Amino acid sequence: MKSGFKISEIYTIPNLMTLLRIVLIGPFMFFFLNKNYIAAVVSVILSGITDALDGFIARRFNQITALGKILDPIADKLTLFAIMICVTIYSPVVLPVMVVLIIKDLLMLIGGSILLKNNLTPPQARWYGKVSTFVFYVVVSLIVFLKAAFNYQNDILSLVLLSATTILMLFSLFMYFLVFLSLMKNKNR
Repeated sequence: MKSGFKISEIYTIPNLMTLLRIVLIGPFMFFFLNKNYIAAVVSVILSGITDALDGFIARRFNQITALGKILDPIADKLTLFAIMICVTIYSPVVLPVMVVLIIKDLLMLIGGSILLKNNLTPPQARWYGKVSTFVFYVVVSLIVFLKAAFNYQNDILSLVLLSATTILMLFSLFMYFLVFLSLMKNKNR
């Protein structure tokens, strides 16, 4: 499958929703770092909703584009990195888990770059990638919500929840690696 996209592809509803997710990173970080946790959680929830809806709308209304296939994972990675930075500032005990997540996402970006360099379009998000991203959003929202609403902070709970999320994300990485190998193998035939 060849990569390449047209500027007109930006103006599809799913791609605009993906761009909104990228824009929401700024307000999320601003609110979080200024301890306005409720607004930060609302930003993350809105980002998560648009993440779930953009793929559904793209498939349902035949608006899948090459640009969307590239933008969606970029928006995911940028959002996850912003959240990881904020959560690590909030609860430094989660730093080892965050390091694992950063390595996983960097490997995914490298794999996507290799595919693009070989004139292959990175695969659409699969269910396991969406599930791990959704769980990440839920876990982070829960950790922040407990602090904001009840002034409850439990580093062990945060570490357990983020560790479970890490396991899901590593499973997702493994599954995407299998897809990567398949794409590279098919190109070499």
